Parts: sequence; C-alpha cells; structure tokens
Amino acid sequence: MSLLEVEDVVVRFGGVTAVDHAGFTAEAGRITGLIGPNGAGKTTCFNVITGLQKPNHGTVRFDGRAITRLPVHRRSRRGMGRTFQRLEAFGSLTVRDNVRVARDIHRGIAGLVRPVGTDVDGLLERVGIAAYADERADSIPTGVARLLELARCLAGQPKLLLLDEPSSGLDESETQAFGELLAELAAEGRGIVMVEHDMELVMSVCDDLHVLDFGKVIASGPPAVIRADPAVQKAYLGYADESDDTQVLEAIS
Repeated sequence: MSLLEVEDVVVRFGGVTAVDHAGFTAEAGRITGLIGPNGAGKTTCFNVITGLQKPNHGTVRFDGRAITRLPVHRRSRRGMGRTFQRLEAFGSLTVRDNVRVARDIHRGIAGLVRPVGTDVDGLLERVGIAAYADERADSIPTGVARLLELARCLAGQPKLLLLDEPSSGLDESETQAFGELLAELAAEGRGIVMVEHDMELVMSVCDDLHVLDFGKVIASGPPAVIRADPAVQKAYLGYADESDDTQVLEAIS
C-alpha cells in the first residue's frame, strides 16, 4: 500500500482546468519528484493533498485512509508536513524560535494532545543552519530560509514531507548537501514528495518521478526512463529527440 495515493483529481478555476484527472502515488522510504513546466498544476496538486484546495473530483488517500474531506490541521496531525514555494517563516522571530513554535504547536497544550520530543537545536544542526539560530528569520538568506522551513516541518515528526521548490536559493554545494539530507530522511522511512525545477537534483535524488503537463500526468517512472520519454521532452522543449538525452536534460535544467 502506498503512503500517498492521488486518484483521478480534477481542479477547475472557472473555465480553466488546472488539474485534469491526475493520479500518482508516493511510497514511504522513497523520494518522489513531481515535475513539469511552469503552470502544469504541480502546486495545485500539493494544495489538494494538504487540504488548501478542494478538488472538483477525485480522492486523496494518506496512510491507507481517505483524507479528501479532512481540514488542513487534521492532515498535519496524521503526519503530513509541507513547505511552500513562497517562504512562510515568522519574520520577527529568531530561526530557533520559528522551529520551537512549530514543535509546540504539534505538541499541543502541555504536551497532552500530541507528545513530541523534538530537539530544536538538533533540528537546526541537522539541516545545516545552526549558525543562524539567533538571527531573525527576516534577515537570513533565502537558501537558509528554505532550510528553516524544512526544520519546522521536521519538528512535527511527519511521515510524509511535501516540499515545494525546496532548493530555490541554494548554491551548488548547499544543493548537494540538501540532496544528501533528503536521502537520509527517506532512509529513515519517511515519504518525500518534491516539486522541483532543478533537474540535476531531481535526477540524482528521486527514486520515482511523475510528470505533469497541462494538469495531466503524462509519464511516471524512474529518472532514467523519464529522461528518455519523448512525451516529457516535448512537454519541456516543444519537440522530442530521442537521440540526445544529455542535451534534453541540460535544456530542462
């Protein structure tokens, strides 16, 4: 049984179909990439999965149970964590306090609702931003803020991480370290679903890929298969040339 199942989801905004009968899965202990050109419907799918967007049709299952009608906070309590394309940190709080707030929210009143034994400074160390612990969140670089969002997600000890453009703002060495961190998190049994435009990162860390184009899933499979798929090449580049996969990958990235 898959940790996450998205089945036949449709989202319409007026006369525009943003997600068109999309379906895909994500497994525990694996990194799944959700990729596609700008406007393909990737973030809308994330919004449906996390409860920010009600679908016109379709079903979302998490850990074997239908959650399509559940509100956001109940999905979070079941073990779902998300970062956003637009940074959502509390700017007036320090980096440490941002993570502490996330921990306390998940812990609940006096720790009675959902006990969480999270080490805040340990999380900052793990994602590589301990040096910024006492800095205000509105003063840190964008790449650090991305990692802060990841630390806040981890404070809730999620089973599933949904990461929207998580490497944006990271330099090459930071991106490499981030990819290694994702692999470690997945190895601990978490499911990770990532919307990402850095194709070098996607192809190096993802176990499975689902490609969206105009709201439809046009291809699913391991990175090597996706890279050679003519439909994927056409979606990104407007044409398919199976003779030069390397050139296609460079163009996509």
